[in-house]
Amino acid sequence: MKNKRFSMNQKGFSLIEMLIAIAVGLIIMGAVMLTTRAGMFSSVGIQANVGAQQDVRLAVQIMSMEIAMASYKQTKYGNNIWADLSTTSGQNCSVLTSAPTDTFKRGIREATSNSITIEADLNNDGIIGSTGQQNEVIRYVLVTEGTNQYITRCTCCTSGSTGGGGFEFLGDKLSQGSARAVKVKNADLGIPLFRYYYANGQEFTPDINLTTCNSQKSGTPNAHFCNISRIDINIAVETADKDPLTGKNKIVVMSTSVVPRNHQL
Repeated sequence: MKNKRFSMNQKGFSLIEMLIAIAVGLIIMGAVMLTTRAGMFSSVGIQANVGAQQDVRLAVQIMSMEIAMASYKQTKYGNNIWADLSTTSGQNCSVLTSAPTDTFKRGIREATSNSITIEADLNNDGIIGSTGQQNEVIRYVLVTEGTNQYITRCTCCTSGSTGGGGFEFLGDKLSQGSARAVKVKNADLGIPLFRYYYANGQEFTPDINLTTCNSQKSGTPNAHFCNISRIDINIAVETADKDPLTGKNKIVVMSTSVVPRNHQL
């Protein structure tokens, strides 16, 4: 059996071949890094979108729950139950509406496209805003601060205790240098935060100057606060997703309808 001989002059890789191999390896590694980076950014974007939508969904749930309690009182105490909000002393709401003098419920004291103030006798003591009962008077406002928008919630006291003031409920004040986790966009899109409807489903703008309420059973009701039968809450927010056609961030609008049952009793 013959021995297999190996030639001592066999050639290895040339310098050019090694450079080509290194270049190909770098290209592959770069592609892997770009893919990984894109995946990380996509994951961060998805988390941001999910977080923002969860925040908005929770905000809508809280607002609808509290607004649905407007005009709640377990016992008929007469007209003097509703708090006088014509001054800002002690309650910090900045809602200049006096206590009602007619016989109709007035648990909705302010109703505009971007603000609402409601009252409810949560502890059934016959007094709205008694000491320690700040949540019996609540105000929501859509605030526009330059190009920034945010929703505030005020828990207002009316019996000498200190009101909660208006704090950021959804979105942040840019003037405070906060990073906005949720970017509210209602004003940019012309979407009202609140919309109001009669019992017949017709939308209307409540008029604070009207002093009396008429019957909804015959004809068209007037625009008095007591004729509010349904309130729509609409919150538009900007997401981290980009529209492939425009390159702009997508907008998501979350809405719900609230029926203040106690307001119609």
